[in-house]
Amino acid sequence: MNYLAHAYLSFEEPKVLVGNFIGDFVRGAIEKSYEKEIVIGVKLHWEIDHFTDNHPVVKEAQEILRPEYGRYSTVITDMYFDYFLAKYWKNYHKQPLQDYVQNVYETIESFREVLPVKFLKTFAYMKYYNWLGGYGELDGIRRAMTGMAKKTRFQSKLETAHIFLDEHHEYLRVHFGDFFEDLVQHSKVTLQDLKSYDRV
Repeated sequence: MNYLAHAYLSFEEPKVLVGNFIGDFVRGAIEKSYEKEIVIGVKLHWEIDHFTDNHPVVKEAQEILRPEYGRYSTVITDMYFDYFLAKYWKNYHKQPLQDYVQNVYETIESFREVLPVKFLKTFAYMKYYNWLGGYGELDGIRRAMTGMAKKTRFQSKLETAHIFLDEHHEYLRVHFGDFFEDLVQHSKVTLQDLKSYDRV
């Protein structure tokens, strides 16, 4: 869900970006289907998700959501963290957010011929509704959460998650800041390790 973070954590490497974006849509022997830089991006995506899911600060943030949202707490924290990254984008990148996300869309589009079919549908929605550029506003989160709520099999209350974010903004912002600093460093090391391993 947190596509803006995955874009940022590709560190301006186009093929790594592509792999990072399709990480939830590919499985198995990806080395047979994609060139090495895209494979590195996929593996980076998987490691980012693993690191995030197991980080104590993320787990702590999820605990305040769990009484209200149960199993959907993990999805919501992913979205919240993209919200904070977008809202405070100037703290992380020199390029204006809307210029950055347009470059991301154009880069992904240029690799359309290798993108998984299932991802292409998601990508079409992503561009049309400008997910990456719209997450920095509460209304953007409201639209995204409401859309997801319509697709859930169980009563999720996702349509109220933007209200919860507004009410607990400072608590969640601090958690994002603490976590994201660790995630950036971990992702940089992981990317270098994946490149080094690939050269062995």
